Amino acid sequence: MAARKGRPPLGSSQHGVPAAPVRPAAGSPSRTRETPLFTRPALAPSLIAAIVLLACVAIVDSSGFVFARWGVTVLALIVLVFSIRGKTWWASVLMAAVAVCWNPLATVPVPGQVWAALQLVAAVLFVVVGLVVKVPRETDAPRAS
Repeated sequence: MAARKGRPPLGSSQHGVPAAPVRPAAGSPSRTRETPLFTRPALAPSLIAAIVLLACVAIVDSSGFVFARWGVTVLALIVLVFSIRGKTWWASVLMAAVAVCWNPLATVPVPGQVWAALQLVAAVLFVVVGLVVKVPRETDAPRAS
């Protein structure tokens, strides 16, 4: 096969790669993205819990609501751990309260209409806590044993 003048060989992985790095024009702001110093690990379980709470408002009085209570309790405990790691103490207290109230083993006697309203309040609470809880990133330096 004949060599191609001034080009990488056909099928090369360098096809389409610029020869020199592209630099921003003078005067334009450079867009270097740094890794944030924190993460939001409580956001995903909080959003899942809010979806479960909103979806199960209609089945509050049925026997299938026990499964929703298990899910909300477990997700509240997960968010509780992340809020402790993020040192957001008020969120830790609220998530502990949600875990106790939605606990399917020791049920809290609440009428159906009030329970449906509490479902909506807890869904909003989960979203707020998921957005507020920030856990600092650990340094990449090796730990001394």
